[in-house]
Amino acid sequence: MQTIKDELRFWLALNRTPGVGTRTFSLLLEHLGEPRAVFDESAATMTALGLPAHTVNFLQQPDWSAVQRDLRWLEGDGNSVLTLHDPDYPERLREIPDPPPVLFLRGRQQCIAQQPQLAVVGSRNPTHGGEVLAADITEQMAGRGVTITSGLALGIDAAAHRGTLRGGGWTIAVAGCGLDRVYPARNRELAHEIVEHGTLVSEFPPGTPPARDHFPRRNRIISGLAQAVLVVEAAARSGSLITARCALEQGRDVMAVPGAPYNPRSRGCNALLRQGAALVETADDIQMEMGWTATVRQTSRKEVRRAETIDNKSITADSSQRAVLENTGFEPTPVDSVVERSGLTPEAVSSILLMLELQGLVVSAPGGCYCRTA
Repeated sequence: MQTIKDELRFWLALNRTPGVGTRTFSLLLEHLGEPRAVFDESAATMTALGLPAHTVNFLQQPDWSAVQRDLRWLEGDGNSVLTLHDPDYPERLREIPDPPPVLFLRGRQQCIAQQPQLAVVGSRNPTHGGEVLAADITEQMAGRGVTITSGLALGIDAAAHRGTLRGGGWTIAVAGCGLDRVYPARNRELAHEIVEHGTLVSEFPPGTPPARDHFPRRNRIISGLAQAVLVVEAAARSGSLITARCALEQGRDVMAVPGAPYNPRSRGCNALLRQGAALVETADDIQMEMGWTATVRQTSRKEVRRAETIDNKSITADSSQRAVLENTGFEPTPVDSVVERSGLTPEAVSSILLMLELQGLVVSAPGGCYCRTA
């Protein structure tokens, strides 16, 4: 039986294959099941599937040295990867039309699946008032248990991340380059804070420099992870509007902060409002719009950290209990999924979940589901 690392090599190799974007990657998985099978197929089969000659040639002789560099990066503290077939891959992102087949992460992986989740984007050159508003709203939402996602750009993105950190919440930064570098460099210190109190995410492998066409691709991940997108200050032709368009295509809610008609940084937001986006001025407006008033838990990063310090003995040395806990998500997870992931019997899983619930490590959710709390 091949190890997980052996299988991961093929995901990483296919991810680096020239001419294989997200849609082609999905097409190959649809036809062949797993990336390993792609490299086992003949050149004639790959050509018949419509792959160009340079892609077929690469598949016959992959760049294994680049894959080895990716694997070495993954050995770094806090570095991890999720593939589209991984059970921990965020479900909301999996549902979008072109989900990234491979996600590189640096920081606390569990943050990526946290719900509720709100994306906040806006101008790279905002007014002082817009920056303060973005930070205040995200600080308040973070204190109410909402995870904030943005793009680590200057301006509103950075303000959203900082507001979340100030509010003691989790924040996710989606990058347009490999995670072995920070772009823009001015946000290096902020990126380090996010690694400690959230996670950096990228579909681009280590070593990938920032490029103009990477950022529109990044935007679909920002909106895809979240339940809604809030735009705070955006010009008439702004990258933030690309994120808003992605959100609409993905079935996400779009909200915008109104601005003065003469302010060029408000024209994009005002246009979104004319097109039907929800008008938002405060954190309370977001809660009411999303129906989170009664459902948002008053949790914070500090509370989760306290849970993380629970002595392993309080969970128990029993590997079966640990398997059940590790295979229960922070989002509502059906018992059947826990059974399938853990390999235990339904009777054993039900009994263990009851014990874990009594210890405060999981809570029951509607529909026969459970959520992990620590």
